[in-house]
Amino acid sequence: MKGRPGARRRSLRAVSVAAATWAAAGGATMVSDATVFSVVLTVAASAATALYAWRRTALLAVVAVALACSAATAGAVASASPARGQIAALETDGGRHLELEVVVTGRIDGSPDGGAWFDAVATRVRAGKLAVTGTIPARVLVDPEGRSALADASMGSEVRLTGRAVPSDPAERAALVVRASSIETASAPGGVWAVFEGLRDGLVASTRGLPQPGAGLVPGLAVGDTSSLDPATEAAMNASSLSHLTAVSGANCAIVVGAAFAVLALCGASRVARVVGAMLVLTAFVALVTPEPSVVRAAAMATVAMIALALGRPAIGVAVLSLAVTVLLVIDPWLSRSLGFALSAAATGALLVLARPLATGLERWMPRALALTLAVPTSAQLVCGPLIVLIDPHVPLLGVAANLVADPAAAPATIAGALACIAPLPWLRDGLTALAWVPAAWIAAVAHTTAAVAAQNLPWPDGLFGATLLAAVGAAISLAVIRPRRLPRITALASAAVAVVLGLVLGQTAVRTVAGPLTVPAAWQVAMCDVGQGDATLWRSGHAVALVDIGPEPEALTHCLQTFGVERLAVVVLTHFDLDHVGGSSAIVGRVDLLVHGPPDEANDERLLDRFAAAGARLQLATIGMTGAVGTTRWQALGPLPNVEPGNDASVALDVVGAGFPRTVLLGDLGEQAQYTLRRRIDVPRVQVVKVSHHGSADQDAALYRALHPTIGLIGVGADNDYGHPTAKLLGILSALGTTAARTDRDGALAVWIDADGRLTLWRERADAGVDSSTPTGDVGTDR
Repeated sequence: MKGRPGARRRSLRAVSVAAATWAAAGGATMVSDATVFSVVLTVAASAATALYAWRRTALLAVVAVALACSAATAGAVASASPARGQIAALETDGGRHLELEVVVTGRIDGSPDGGAWFDAVATRVRAGKLAVTGTIPARVLVDPEGRSALADASMGSEVRLTGRAVPSDPAERAALVVRASSIETASAPGGVWAVFEGLRDGLVASTRGLPQPGAGLVPGLAVGDTSSLDPATEAAMNASSLSHLTAVSGANCAIVVGAAFAVLALCGASRVARVVGAMLVLTAFVALVTPEPSVVRAAAMATVAMIALALGRPAIGVAVLSLAVTVLLVIDPWLSRSLGFALSAAATGALLVLARPLATGLERWMPRALALTLAVPTSAQLVCGPLIVLIDPHVPLLGVAANLVADPAAAPATIAGALACIAPLPWLRDGLTALAWVPAAWIAAVAHTTAAVAAQNLPWPDGLFGATLLAAVGAAISLAVIRPRRLPRITALASAAVAVVLGLVLGQTAVRTVAGPLTVPAAWQVAMCDVGQGDATLWRSGHAVALVDIGPEPEALTHCLQTFGVERLAVVVLTHFDLDHVGGSSAIVGRVDLLVHGPPDEANDERLLDRFAAAGARLQLATIGMTGAVGTTRWQALGPLPNVEPGNDASVALDVVGAGFPRTVLLGDLGEQAQYTLRRRIDVPRVQVVKVSHHGSADQDAALYRALHPTIGLIGVGADNDYGHPTAKLLGILSALGTTAARTDRDGALAVWIDADGRLTLWRERADAGVDSSTPTGDVGTDR
């Protein structure tokens, strides 16, 4: 960060105040009652102020201001306690029936199940004879049946509804989360909000008839409306690090501000006039896209970045950014727990502090203009990557390249789309929308092309360790590129570390994309992944692949899919929602066409389904008799059994058949009684492969296995597990039938197929398991 030492010191002081305020806000939102916390900070701030009046030093001034801001943000949290206490007094946690009157304060977004949700302020909440009035932050979830009642509603609408409370996280802004059972009335927005809603609807209507996926992307680029964006494109945008273009972010706001600056500059306006005019344009843009918290946050960050760049003073920009962060946290302390807020601040800080030094370093190998162009997305990815890896343990290797290719199209698409939104004449609006479609289609093509590259997503350790490791790698890359003269030894070490990391990444990428699939038999039809104490079973027909359960950890599943050369999954079946069957979900989100699932039990189960649906998967609740196809194979659901509580005994059991395919039954985690009931309800087929239930536990119905009479039994089980799986009882059942037991704890990954001679063949990953890597297990037909 270049500039005078005094400016740098002032910016660092501002950063210290913002960091202290952020920490205080996070702490205040974590405690049940922030009043005491607020009082303690207020006393400390008063003492620091008095001490500063006695001994006037810069350090004491910074401490006093930091404590004062911290006290203010804690006080804002404490001020919400009465409303939360009133809601608690209604005893809503038990799912009590509520009647509410709310005012919509944000966009009404569609949910994956066809319903909707929106942020609101509840002005009246009634539970029986008890009623609470005031200003209560709320979030409302609406089912698909009630979605149509909100057709005319938007920001500012008054809605009357009935519903039941959903348990909320005390650290969330909303004091009340309600799942609506019926929408009684929903008024249309009035005044200026009605005008803006009409403009947004006009833009969406104008895109109809234009080719997808560019048509659905135009409203997202222009005003953040993703209602017409197809799920596959949304998933591709996320996978290619272009998601900031599909919703209103700092990038959209910066484009609008930059365009306003340019136009005013061409008109000969002074610098002050350009700043004021650009801010007025930004204010109107925020109102157009609805001033919900995320939009206001993005506008604040864009304002800071553009002012700093316009003034050519990065040091001042850092101070202004810190001021903006501090003010936003005092107004809304719950932003301290928002990943979006952290990403906005980090990206803006990277633009101000890191982009120019990176560009200077890159100028050694390329023209200056190209270096600056490459430095902007690189700095953002280096700084934001450690935050993103906390929720998605992958590093998008082609993210910088995708941004470099797509970002030039973002400005014309955003500007043309925004102008189309406010165009007074229909023919003019349609013409501008068509112009916006051209760069939008380019961006969509870049996203789909990038997401389709097998080497794009590099698996990375998750959690705090993964974030710290990626931050260290990012710091090493920055030092290696910038090469500060004052730190020659550290720079040399950083360069060596980057070389090592690059070698490891290239090596792992080669193994994942080339060598991995070469280690398993190309003819496999059924495969069981070695995911530890959990289940993950694949079957393949032609180019279509299905996956039944996804194991406890994403890393193990990712390794398995890479080993078997699987990129896309036509069908994924979640037999039930125990962690050892669904914990690895992040490895496949965005790569699934159809998700079939057993009955969900908890809110976490619903949220998991929402994640898959938001990433483009179609959801289907499994029922007995349900059928489907994967390539030339047909599958039929043998469960879940009726009137069974969610859990092991409600597992989705499957029967998979096909010409030239080993008939396979997968039993989930069904227990002995559930297996007995299943045997009595269906005509049990004789099969060649059975996926043994519940990792080989003793809770088995021997008669069911006798009826199935499998040639091979696949057991997904972890080495040295605490449950004694697989048990002697289960192994005895298989042995008595002459069934070959293959288990992942000893054999590693497993694969089964019928060869050209009609022989059923079993492959075990570990050749030292006592069986040859390809062992005929009997001359059997394809339809036993």
